[in-house]
Amino acid sequence: MRMRPLGRSGLFVSELCLGTMTFGGSEGMWSQIGQLGQSEADALVKTALDAGINFIDTANVYAGGESERILGRSLKNLGVARDDVVIATKVLGPIGAGPNARGASRSHILSQCKQSLGRLGLDHIDLYQIHGFDKAVPIEETLEALDTLVRHGHVRYLGLSNWAAWQVMKAVGIAEMRRLAPILSLQAYYTLVGRDLERDIAPMLQSEDIGLMVWSPLAGGYLSGKYDGEGKAVDGRRASFDFPPVDRTRGSAVIAAMREVAEKRGCTVAQVALGWLLHQDVVTSVIVGAKRPEQLADNIAARKVALDEGDLAKLDAVSRLPAEYPGWMLERQGAYRA
Repeated sequence: MRMRPLGRSGLFVSELCLGTMTFGGSEGMWSQIGQLGQSEADALVKTALDAGINFIDTANVYAGGESERILGRSLKNLGVARDDVVIATKVLGPIGAGPNARGASRSHILSQCKQSLGRLGLDHIDLYQIHGFDKAVPIEETLEALDTLVRHGHVRYLGLSNWAAWQVMKAVGIAEMRRLAPILSLQAYYTLVGRDLERDIAPMLQSEDIGLMVWSPLAGGYLSGKYDGEGKAVDGRRASFDFPPVDRTRGSAVIAAMREVAEKRGCTVAQVALGWLLHQDVVTSVIVGAKRPEQLADNIAARKVALDEGDLAKLDAVSRLPAEYPGWMLERQGAYRA
């Protein structure tokens, strides 16, 4: 398992990260994503650790906090040394009924960090991430609250999730100007059927040396190999929870090309999807979740899939974004630097 630095830091994380959204769901949306109990979660965490994964991601809203609780118990049940794992969690979504029990305010961040630490049973969180952009709260307030957590030792590193490029850059600039703890990572959606971040976010991340954690690398199961191009399958998560959105017209051509590459390489369609991401320079770590150890092991095996230039060109041809301004103009005007 290759290790990569998280952004401009000395923290090294595995190229694959275990996602725990399938832990503990019992009602609503979470029951559709996963209903894993403690023993099942223990088996997944052990499979990940045995494969060399040192990076595990969760969030305070996953299954109403149950994901964090189960993960914390798994670490204890398996006797995992604290310094052997990098634990990431997130804050933003509603965790109660009141107007202050949500968002990226100082009050909510400080309160939820304390509660996440309690649920996880840890004395610090390695990577604390703001789960989305809160337009009602000044970015300065959010960043200063995060800086307080770092200075107090409750959090080691900071990240964002689902922010636009301009929002990330504004946060980076404010943190530098005020000498606050820096933003080191962005968790974002990126797949062969969802390459939108290549327009603005990816160039920004590479320019600022910010790490990218990819969530839903199989597009909610759409690229798992169970589906045809129209998104039809006998089973699978998308049958009851159709997310993230996918352009199925484009998706049909992508899946067809992936099947050709998978047959050529002797691997699964899912491994092609994950392998393609691991070949992208902007990617630091790909978050893989599962409901069964054998499913997780299959995904982990994607790190051994070596795609050649022909494979990458075939996949790029059917999945690349259509030209959009100002991209096509920047390319045209920048030709003199070629």
